[in-house]
Amino acid sequence: MLDVLGLEAIEESAYRRLITLPSESVEELAAALRVETSDLAAALDGLEEKGLVARSTATPGHFVASPPALALGSLIVQRQEDIRRAQLELGRLAEQYRGVMADRSDTDVIEVVRGAQAVAQRFGQMQRGASAEVLALVKASVAVVSADENVDEDAALARGVAYRVVVERAAFAKPGFVDLVAESVKAGEQIRVTGDLPLRLIVADRSLALLPLAPTAADSAGGALLVHPSGLLDALLHLFDLIWAGANEVLPSENGTTELSADRLDDLDTRILTLLLAGLTDQAIGGQLGLSLRTVQRRVSHLMDRAQVVTRFQLGHEATRRGWL
Repeated sequence: MLDVLGLEAIEESAYRRLITLPSESVEELAAALRVETSDLAAALDGLEEKGLVARSTATPGHFVASPPALALGSLIVQRQEDIRRAQLELGRLAEQYRGVMADRSDTDVIEVVRGAQAVAQRFGQMQRGASAEVLALVKASVAVVSADENVDEDAALARGVAYRVVVERAAFAKPGFVDLVAESVKAGEQIRVTGDLPLRLIVADRSLALLPLAPTAADSAGGALLVHPSGLLDALLHLFDLIWAGANEVLPSENGTTELSADRLDDLDTRILTLLLAGLTDQAIGGQLGLSLRTVQRRVSHLMDRAQVVTRFQLGHEATRRGWL
């Protein structure tokens, strides 16, 4: 926990023990923590330099802990000042970068990332650097980092970054994938499901996109394209928005288990679809359900969008395939 303030694990353990005691010797503290005396002595020197411990004047050879509010408070203020300076430097660097971007050619807005390790690094950096939202298109096959290995996603969700992810339906056939998605949904991630996705994609804050590329005969290590603000990035964002609008929402099941319902319809849509497939006209459906013609037409249109079809005949086929009825 205190590693964020620059404390090593042995330093934190020693300080935590000392704040519970009037004082303790190096030998006693080393024995209690089960570490070498020489290692502990070095750790106490570090704590003394940081102002977290002091040598006891009452008992020679013993150490006492400094008050946490005073000692740790000063470290926190120092770290906050370091972060403030880093933020100022980030602003200056960003301004320089924007100036260079204005003079870049069309090819400069795309960076080629080569090798699986480099792609995985960029993948993590984008999530760690995201401040508002991460968008992703996830194909069934794994490109670089599998869903259960993506620890940066958990950390980003914990600090309030919104995730909107569209997953290929075939991915749910993988053992354990349904439970993994259920955990993500419970953590606040929005997940939708669709058929085949045209590509893999991750976008951070709608300002930087990464397109992992499958390995080829010429490049067995694979790679990715890193896309900066440009017309191409705008097109990728538009593609994501279209896929998101037509995909089906993933929701936890009502009984609280890890089962998911990716194609759940509300009761009214189910009744409309049942009557539609029975051959009733929109006017007749409205009369049966007490709805206006416009309302029936609007909800049928919404169902067609969800099913990603253009005709009502296709809607019937897709509704059967998805198990809506």
